[in-house]
Amino acid sequence: MTPIENRIVRYGDLKPCKTAFIDAHTPGSDQKENFTIIGGGVSESPDQHVHIQDTPGFNIGAAGQPPKCRNSLHSHTTAEVFFVLKGRWRFFWGRYGDAGEFIAEEGDIFNIPTGIFRGFENIGTDYGMIMAILGGDDAGGGVTWAPQVIEEAMDHGLILGENGTLYDTKKGETLPHNVNPMPLLTEEELKAFPEVPVEGVIKDFVARYWDMMALAANKPVKIIGPDALLKDKPGFEVEFLTRGSEADEFTSRDKHTVLMPVRGHWKLRLQDGETVLNPGDTALIDPGQVYALAPAMTGESSLYRVTATNDPAGATWVGT
Repeated sequence: MTPIENRIVRYGDLKPCKTAFIDAHTPGSDQKENFTIIGGGVSESPDQHVHIQDTPGFNIGAAGQPPKCRNSLHSHTTAEVFFVLKGRWRFFWGRYGDAGEFIAEEGDIFNIPTGIFRGFENIGTDYGMIMAILGGDDAGGGVTWAPQVIEEAMDHGLILGENGTLYDTKKGETLPHNVNPMPLLTEEELKAFPEVPVEGVIKDFVARYWDMMALAANKPVKIIGPDALLKDKPGFEVEFLTRGSEADEFTSRDKHTVLMPVRGHWKLRLQDGETVLNPGDTALIDPGQVYALAPAMTGESSLYRVTATNDPAGATWVGT
């Protein structure tokens, strides 16, 4: 095994956790699978497997769900970016999930604004997968759940402690004597979570796959960054590459870089060998590591490249 294989998580090797979050027993959400690929993510379960412990200033994860399975309403204090790897997904947001929604197809990317309640569900006909980029080494320290999610979870045997850990009463678990339940947000606190209309989300936070394919025909297109299609400074930048985006030549960067193929097979060359990245694979390239990237065969080819920046992880920044 070449050293780079230790920095690649293959799609077929992903290890899911079915008890990652508070809604793991809630009907309609009890079949979802959570994956933490790079960094610990925001899982609330000690059963969560972490593939690569390193955190290059952000986390990489994924959510896999069968049709009609949803992820309950929650909020993040740092970036949560999703792109659709497989399937058809409905994203929705607001206190009760009715402030706005849109349908994301394969390859589409959504930089969800911080500080709003958001959820998503697989509305396709087969098992679906969305890949995630979470801002910050600690991914913002966890998620904040809409009050009704916590209440419904308790009805089905799951209690979230104020320490961020889940306790399953169906397994005989109870809150430790020194840990209180996670308090529900008050009506006053809920006023800080805006009900953003759909026209305030689509334009600045969503990029469509086939638009990016056209824009990246001759050079990489910047998707997330201060001068990108979606203007933000989440502690990382996201580019989209296709077959003609850049030459098959060695290059390096002074920050951690993550390669995430969407379509096609990509040949990754290093000075000590080469390998092929497939859709759903995740490769972590260390600062200063020399590599070259090119499609390995003919046909549709696309890939997201995520690079760390010096910007602190935090609330969404929308440039003017």
